[in-house]
Amino acid sequence: MRRGGQLSIRDLVTAIVARVAESGSASSPDWRTERRASAGLAPDPATTPEPVVQVYGARCSSWRRYFGVHTWIAVKPSSARAYVVYEVTDARFRRTGSALAIRKRVPDASWYGNAPELLAEKRGDGVDALIARIDKAAREYPYKEKYVVWPGPNSNTFTAHVARAVPELEVDFPPTAIGKDYLGGKLVATAPSGSGLQVSLFGLLGVLASRIEGFEVNVLGLTFGIDSFSPALKLPLVGRLGAARSNGSSAGVRVTAESS
Repeated sequence: MRRGGQLSIRDLVTAIVARVAESGSASSPDWRTERRASAGLAPDPATTPEPVVQVYGARCSSWRRYFGVHTWIAVKPSSARAYVVYEVTDARFRRTGSALAIRKRVPDASWYGNAPELLAEKRGDGVDALIARIDKAAREYPYKEKYVVWPGPNSNTFTAHVARAVPELEVDFPPTAIGKDYLGGKLVATAPSGSGLQVSLFGLLGVLASRIEGFEVNVLGLTFGIDSFSPALKLPLVGRLGAARSNGSSAGVRVTAESS
């Protein structure tokens, strides 16, 4: 029950159990069909001449869905008739020796039967310049020939790498994005959103403070935190508990000389 307008321990445990059960039932046996179908989150390129950038996340496949998500970036330059998706996958790494995939595909399709969530979006003026920087950052990703589910580098390490290089995206990664805090041999870096600062030891132990993410503590790759925009907790397994927040959608960005 609630006391003084705050969540009790019982409420918190109940919410965690419910969220885990929900994520466990999300997987669909017909995921091969679902991965080719749009979830309706991406603007139709046939009727959207303006440039679009979207960042997505969805629960991982098999047992990994209980712990983490897979993230990717979709872009559509001005007047383009299709989206290009940038992502890193274990399957591609095992098949080709390079984990990086840059390809045209449905930007908001389910991931192994798990519905995608829109984490950030930018549209309109200035976005073509962001797309060029996204492409450059993706191709410069330093861990193309390596993929480790935990603690990284993995798909979330890649998306965080691009987000740091293009901070205008202002991506607030879910706490279930294991690998977002992996910095390789570095100890200090900007937060994955490109705002604030984080200290991380191989993605296993660290702290983060940012106007986008709020305050987070990373223990063995698991994130515990407090949202900076609205009263909400960030927890492993379940993700974010609390009031809904904006995904950072914008009808345009202002690209300054400093950020270009």
